[in-house]
Amino acid sequence: MANEANPCPCNIGDVMDYGGLGQEVQVEHLKVYVVKPSSASDKAIIVIHDVFGWELSNTRYIADMLAANGYVAVCPDFFVGKEPWSPSGDWSIFWEWVKDRKQTEMNKEVDAVLRFLKEQCGAKRIGVVGFCWGGIATHYISLQYPEIKAGVSNYGIISDREDKYALKSPTLFIFAGNDDFVPLNMVSNIEASLKQKCTVDYQVKIFPGQTHGFVHRKREDINPDDKASIMEARADMLNWLKKYM
Repeated sequence: MANEANPCPCNIGDVMDYGGLGQEVQVEHLKVYVVKPSSASDKAIIVIHDVFGWELSNTRYIADMLAANGYVAVCPDFFVGKEPWSPSGDWSIFWEWVKDRKQTEMNKEVDAVLRFLKEQCGAKRIGVVGFCWGGIATHYISLQYPEIKAGVSNYGIISDREDKYALKSPTLFIFAGNDDFVPLNMVSNIEASLKQKCTVDYQVKIFPGQTHGFVHRKREDINPDDKASIMEARADMLNWLKKYM
């Protein structure tokens, strides 16, 4: 996972008052938020939510942003009906809660979403973007699915697998410089190991002074001091996807 001494601080930031432009559909055994671009596209992005689940307005905002840039974007309920974490929850039991929602046990859901994108949406090139819990999931998918053309993991890395450096998909890792959940020494260690062991393209980028969740949990319109970093990180995400998809 990440730094288990510190529970995930995803409650840092803003919850957007945002309804979303897409629709919710049933895909096999899970619900999925789907938003399509204004013109037909054979490129799709799986957007993976944080611990607050697939209905968080911030994550749907990112999905809509991706659709506005020409991708079919889907945000599945990777908790498959299990309750998302609540900001008012007892953080002393957070890691027990996470154990019932392991990113390394989501292949059935990923496979269902891939079938949907290929068979129902006509997707021929598929990427993955994730945040926090979803960032770790993105790292996992980049290890497991060579058919994924690009991944962007925001403040989430796997630390407990021996094959964690054997990426099969080009992956961009975005981190905050002031993040106790993914401290800089952990980031430095994985970057050094990727240099030695990774055989596909990757990039590790740190945004100094930013906190966990800044890419999707800080509103650029009400955080002027952070706006440049927020917008740069989102542009990096889009540029990475464009480069490899």
